[in-house]
Amino acid sequence: MTRDAATASTRTGATAAPAPSSNQSTRRPQAMLWTGLAIVYVVWGSTYLAIRVAVETMPPFLSAAIRFLVAGLLLTGIVAWRFGPAALKIDARRLATVVVVGLLLLVGGNGLVVLAETHIPSGLAALLVASVPLWVIVLRTLFGDRPRAATFGGVLLGFCGLAVLTLPGSSGSVRLTGIVLVLAAALLWSIGSFASSRLPMPANPFTASSYEMLAGGVGDLALGLIRHEHLRLGAVSTSSWVALAYLVVFGSIVAFSAFAWLLQNAPLSLVATYAYVNPVVAVALGWLILSEPVTWSIALGGAVVVAGVFLVVSTEARTKQAPVPKDEGPTQG
Repeated sequence: MTRDAATASTRTGATAAPAPSSNQSTRRPQAMLWTGLAIVYVVWGSTYLAIRVAVETMPPFLSAAIRFLVAGLLLTGIVAWRFGPAALKIDARRLATVVVVGLLLLVGGNGLVVLAETHIPSGLAALLVASVPLWVIVLRTLFGDRPRAATFGGVLLGFCGLAVLTLPGSSGSVRLTGIVLVLAAALLWSIGSFASSRLPMPANPFTASSYEMLAGGVGDLALGLIRHEHLRLGAVSTSSWVALAYLVVFGSIVAFSAFAWLLQNAPLSLVATYAYVNPVVAVALGWLILSEPVTWSIALGGAVVVAGVFLVVSTEARTKQAPVPKDEGPTQG
């Protein structure tokens, strides 16, 4: 209650409500903080599982196109309602940037992951995608940045983990094509993330993401048509439709909204922890729900990759340069 409100209630003879205790006022932001983190951890970690279920009966690029076109239109409407139609106005230079970034993230990055999950388990895809922060450090170094020695140690450790994950035959009966696709997706996602930090972008992250999703959706649609993909509605299972709806609503809108809120209200070092929590969630869900095998190489290589990413993120956070990839993070999902 403000001072004016308290004065008004005293004048009218009303009894002023007791001010919330400091413990109550502290608990609410903490509850919101952990709720936001839980959403980002679990929802983004589960998108790999949802993608795997969706592509069981849906063509990969067309399913990705539907997801991002619908999510982009919904997010555009939310931006116009929440911030006003003027929030959607951007100049030609920024529009070109978000289109390029959207294509890199959601066609090169997410689209290739969706395609790869027709060949490899969702948990393995998530572990390979976890290399995104490592590639970002490599790109920063190539463009003249000089990260700390501990950061390079994390990158080296992470790439050792990738080597274990990609050893021929070490991940069971997994097609090499799928592994190569995910590694290419991680690199393209990293390039898109790095470009978005160097090029002019809209000030409102929701505006940027709405245009990126629309551009990515159009790009995925074009690739799907080029690959002669066909969406036969009668052949799509109920579980695939549910998975796609989950990706649209929760993976693309709810989780990103939580992520954007966290970036404004939580320490970056805490927000960046999703980079190594999401793969663990994805592997656990793939094992529990889809009975995906967790071989020794997936367990060992995955643990090494996560450890390397943890070292990179924690070291960069201490220097206030944590490489938090833009938009949906390294969910790819």
